[in-house]
Amino acid sequence: MVTVAVLLLPGLGLLLFAMTRLEDRLFGDPAPPRHARRRHLRLLPGGGRGAGHGGGRGSERDAA
Repeated sequence: MVTVAVLLLPGLGLLLFAMTRLEDRLFGDPAPPRHARRRHLRLLPGGGRGAGHGGGRGSERDAA
């Protein structure tokens, strides 16, 4: 009887460890997505100036 208990002890310990890890994974806080970036908007410098006549840096150049 004692031999069976000693042999089952590592298996039960492993089962307890596995169930704890599974529970933490299922009910834990979700990790942020991998593609999420801190700064996702790329703003053009001087975008607010000259918005009425075509805007920005390219207005000085000839279209042809």
